[in-house]
Amino acid sequence: MVSDPVALSVPELGDLAIWLYVPGHVSALTEHSLGLRTTYVSAPGNFTGAPSIATTTTPQSWFFLASVERSASRDARTIVTPGDSITDGYASMPDANRRWPNRLAERLQAAPGCFRIAVLDQGISGNRVLHDFIGPNALARLDRDVLVQSAVRSVTVLEGINDIGIPGAFGLATQGITADEITAGHRQIIDRAHALGLTLNGGTLTPYEGTTFLGYFSAAGEAKRQAVNQWIRTSRAYDAVVDFDAVTRDPSHHVRRLPAYDSGDHLHPNDAGYRAMGDAVNLNLFRDDD
Repeated sequence: MVSDPVALSVPELGDLAIWLYVPGHVSALTEHSLGLRTTYVSAPGNFTGAPSIATTTTPQSWFFLASVERSASRDARTIVTPGDSITDGYASMPDANRRWPNRLAERLQAAPGCFRIAVLDQGISGNRVLHDFIGPNALARLDRDVLVQSAVRSVTVLEGINDIGIPGAFGLATQGITADEITAGHRQIIDRAHALGLTLNGGTLTPYEGTTFLGYFSAAGEAKRQAVNQWIRTSRAYDAVVDFDAVTRDPSHHVRRLPAYDSGDHLHPNDAGYRAMGDAVNLNLFRDDD
């Protein structure tokens, strides 16, 4: 469902409070589980527009709402960032917009010639390139979440670590895949986006040795990560490479995350790590679209 337009001034990088009134008892058929934004659920009654409400629960997920679009100038364009929990911002500070795509958006707003570029974060925690897990896989959701988004010109992809780690962590041995199968999935993303004239930037998979998620890391999995990263760096399949691995790894132990950038689970960055990732994206990749 799409709403009628609303006359509302929306500042750059501003936060919106969206009110939804649901009459009666209704289950949320859709949600963004890792919203990292507080949702205030009231007692029964219609409180839309009220200056304050008495809340009964405050989950960090959001429900029903998929997106908000705002009108913009004809030369405005969008960067879409499909990914997993590392793009979704897992372990970053809630209600603070500390994900790496948020940092990229901040930099674009401050850079000459880039302030009309929006960043659309399409990370889903647990997402994989080839298998469903939490939500549909990256290939299955590519059309809806990336290719048909308004004014999309560029896509920065960070996907694949869950294809490596989730089968071992959740006893899904039949879903174990090779590095070649992961890169074949990336090629499909690239080919489908290139067919629409989009530019594609590939993000290297970040270190995860020692992760606290039992069964997620293995030596065989690390070999797959290295092979996928080598392909992203050298195949020239992507138009450009964002080397998130090089930015976040420990220089003295390349298969492990730099402690200063570690949230504590050795898989996800902390706020400083997400900032470093956002700072690692070369803004000239997007100035070329002018």
